[in-house]
Amino acid sequence: MKIFKSILSFQKEFNTDEKCREHLEQSRWNGTPACPFCGSTGVHRFPNGKIFKCRDCRKKFSVTVGTIYENTKIPLTKWYLATYILTTHSKGISSLQLANMLDVTQKTAWFLNHRIREMLTEKAPQLLTGTVEVDETYVGGSDRNRHQHKKKGKDAKTMVVGAVQRGDEDNASKVTTAIIPATTKENVTEFILANVQAGSNMVTDESKAYNKVKKNYTHDTVNHRAKEYVRGNVHTNTIEGFWSLLKRQIDGIHHSVSPQHLGRYCNESAYRYNNKGVAQDERFAVAVSNCEGRLTYQKLIAKQ
Repeated sequence: MKIFKSILSFQKEFNTDEKCREHLEQSRWNGTPACPFCGSTGVHRFPNGKIFKCRDCRKKFSVTVGTIYENTKIPLTKWYLATYILTTHSKGISSLQLANMLDVTQKTAWFLNHRIREMLTEKAPQLLTGTVEVDETYVGGSDRNRHQHKKKGKDAKTMVVGAVQRGDEDNASKVTTAIIPATTKENVTEFILANVQAGSNMVTDESKAYNKVKKNYTHDTVNHRAKEYVRGNVHTNTIEGFWSLLKRQIDGIHHSVSPQHLGRYCNESAYRYNNKGVAQDERFAVAVSNCEGRLTYQKLIAKQ
């Protein structure tokens, strides 16, 4: 893929739906169309170039079937531009601003943003290893502008747990997060075992929630209650730095997000953090290659 130095150069490269389809076919199938229903590569392309028919299961399909783009009425040129903007922007973009840039409604831009965030979510993340910092934080639900009788305190906020792998000669710095209902031993244990390689050096604060899994790791702690934040190489400053980035993104760009959708915003921030050393065109290419799977509007707005 070409190296894009600006949005203008990107738009020049993908200025028609045909060019976008050609790129999507190459990204998804590497030049060999495959049936999304049965996986067969024995397919026939119809003269219009957009529709295929599988010779085995006899079903018709296009390159967008089985992807985030399936059944979309939005031109692929706008999809591609939105993906490029979201993956290369330093802090993300609001649905209102994206709507103005794409000449679509705010509702459409909001739906686009969330489907693109699905593309930024790692489907099969590798376990973190080396020195891994683990911490939790509350996100959202500010009481600042609420009337006194409506203030909810921490109950208005959502708990997020995260782990960051410190960068070194063998490993790149990498973060992963998850929404949890509360900081209990059970919730924290499940997250750590699912995301941190056993035997790694785990660094946390003094919370007792980590006691259940500390036998699986070399466990170091800092005592924040005693105002201890750094002891040699023992600290949680890296993960706390990521929390700061996440909250600045939410407060500065989106102002507030619902707990129902917070996980996707966390995934977007994690994607940006994990690919901060990657060129813009590569970030876009990685996102497009991760377009498998659907997120319908009804599923998106369904109450959890």
